[in-house]
Amino acid sequence: MKQPKEDEGTERKAAGVYCSNRYTRCYREYIQCPEECPSTTAMNSNNKVCYADCDRPPCKSQCRMRKPNCNRPGSACYDPRFIGGDGIVFYFHGKSNEEFSLVSDSDLQINGRFIGHRPAGRDRDFTWIQALGFLFNSHKFSLEAANSASWNNDVDHLRFTFDGQDLSVPEETLFTWYSPNKDIKIERVTMRNSAIVTIKDKAEIMVNVVPVTKEDDRIHDYKVPSDDCFAHLEVQFKFFNLSPNVDGILGRTYKPDFQNPAKSGVAMPVVGGEDSFKTSSLLSNDCKTCIFSESQAEIDIVKSEIVYATLDCTSGASSGYGIVCRK
Repeated sequence: MKQPKEDEGTERKAAGVYCSNRYTRCYREYIQCPEECPSTTAMNSNNKVCYADCDRPPCKSQCRMRKPNCNRPGSACYDPRFIGGDGIVFYFHGKSNEEFSLVSDSDLQINGRFIGHRPAGRDRDFTWIQALGFLFNSHKFSLEAANSASWNNDVDHLRFTFDGQDLSVPEETLFTWYSPNKDIKIERVTMRNSAIVTIKDKAEIMVNVVPVTKEDDRIHDYKVPSDDCFAHLEVQFKFFNLSPNVDGILGRTYKPDFQNPAKSGVAMPVVGGEDSFKTSSLLSNDCKTCIFSESQAEIDIVKSEIVYATLDCTSGASSGYGIVCRK
């Protein structure tokens, strides 16, 4: 019997999906989709799609929206509010027009560029994430929300670059672009302002471009100027095969032994450390806590040092931090 063709990540199958995360025991397992979301493309009435939950056995399929969920782990939304891999909510304001390390591992670096402004009388900037920069496999990739004085839903504000070249990604729902070696995929979820980026064996990133609305401005008293709607990103990350040494504003929350400094019981727990995470550009790995390396030998050393002693490998479960038991 001819098997369905496999692709990067979860894709359309005959009422089922493959697990394509090679770092779990579920790798290559074919799983039936639930009746409420029988496809991996959002063509059903509830706009949900089927995907393979491969993070830990038993392998199973679930339904999800194809846009960022700002109330789930791995998200970075609003001004900006993060939810770490540990499930803890925290805010990191940074500074306007500067870049910071969001995730830094031996083989993956993700930076964020913050935009914003400081109204008269305030002692810090209001900030939002305007762009993401990625370093991996000797490549440099970026996506950003283009600056705009006012918001227009009929205009695409998403911009992409790959290895220094601007990308033209047609405004077609479900249009997919692959890099030459297929180690990165861009899929438009809608015609404009929403996409899923997959970096092979490293991460999946769901992203929306949104403005600061008049209602946001009224509630938070941002005092947004009339010549800038501060178009910014809503993002949700899913990571594969992170090392225990991973760092960055968001990345460190995936460490098995990380103690989150965010104060519990506080309405807006703010976490600092700007000096530790600041990079010189969107595509640099020169922050004080950055561990990304372009040397394959150094990457192999870090990955080989993964400690499994903290995991109960007899139970068949993983830690949930991107590390799995292996024999």
